[in-house]
Amino acid sequence: MRLVRQRAEPAQTKPRSFPNASPAEKCEVFQADAFDWLEQAAENSIEAVITDPPYGLIEYSPEELRKKAHGVGGVWRIPPSYDGCQRSPLPRFTVLRKSDLDRLREFFDRLASLLLPALVPGAHVFIATNPLVSGLVYEPFIAAGFEKRAEIVRVVHTLRGGDRPKNAHEEFPDVTVMPKSCWEPWGLFRKPCEGRVQDNLRKWRTGGLRRLSADKPFKDLIYSSPARGEERKIAPHPSLKPQSFMRQLARASLPLGEGVILDPFMGSGSTLAAATACGLRSIGIERAPEFFELAKRAIPKLAALQVAAQGSS
Repeated sequence: MRLVRQRAEPAQTKPRSFPNASPAEKCEVFQADAFDWLEQAAENSIEAVITDPPYGLIEYSPEELRKKAHGVGGVWRIPPSYDGCQRSPLPRFTVLRKSDLDRLREFFDRLASLLLPALVPGAHVFIATNPLVSGLVYEPFIAAGFEKRAEIVRVVHTLRGGDRPKNAHEEFPDVTVMPKSCWEPWGLFRKPCEGRVQDNLRKWRTGGLRRLSADKPFKDLIYSSPARGEERKIAPHPSLKPQSFMRQLARASLPLGEGVILDPFMGSGSTLAAATACGLRSIGIERAPEFFELAKRAIPKLAALQVAAQGSS
């Protein structure tokens, strides 16, 4: 894995294929602001994006991270322990004010506008969101010129939703404020192709999604348990996604197995680990020093894990 703390030269232009590269040579990480990095990126230099953004950095602001560390909440919901097991904190988007939501919209406006020129025609973007704020993610991508291709449904049971009214649970025992969350949406967007998909595949090696097998296409419903056990020990990040899920996205994102996958908000490096495990080239960007250091340690260990494949419906 090539580790770069400062922004290097912009990514190379097409063609970029590394069929003989070792796993260590297939992964580059940068400690940088994602927007600054993308402003310098060469046009038509990235073949896919898989990312779980920090949603305007609200939940990862120093104040909110300090609250989470001390177990006092704020944006982060600190769930109770069950059978001696302390569940991981989750961000609560219901507490966001209008000004916070406006910031989110501006954040994704900028992200979409910077990603579009850096991607090759036909490149796909997989972007994690949640049902409460997905509209603030999807509309800016469409307005920037991306095609909305699908919504990947990650079937996952978390502690979001299903609660009775706060401080009135005994008065209203049969009322739930929101549905219990059983899924996580991932928006799937594509930069428009040059001509037909077959033409785009020949020239840019993008435009479609890699099939699961000759008789099974990639599907938009994937059962995926939360990251637990050894993965959590390796990468104790609050938004860690499991390798069994991330590897399915990584493999699907490059239809011919060629090109570069970018995660502009790398966090613990789960996207890069998944790409490495699949033998694919990847670039990760992370601004926070503590998460950058975590990713450096975690990526090779996560990539080396043997994980059971969880199913697409």
